[in-house]
Amino acid sequence: MNTGLIAQYCVVALAVLVSAAVVMHKQFPNATRKLRVALALPLLAEGRPAWMRQLARRIAPPGSGGKDCGGCNGCG
Repeated sequence: MNTGLIAQYCVVALAVLVSAAVVMHKQFPNATRKLRVALALPLLAEGRPAWMRQLARRIAPPGSGGKDCGGCNGCG
């Protein structure tokens, strides 16, 4: 394959991934929040390296306002 074609495929794949993430965040905020929690919790376990714990803190969603909060930050 040509190097330019590989680069083009990578750019298109990146655009599709970003687009899917934006749609998921806008249309399914609760599912997105649960996915972020599920990805972050194993990385926060004791004994993990500092860089993994820092990554988990960046992945984890911000704290919610209460038990009925869906995480949309629309009530503040």
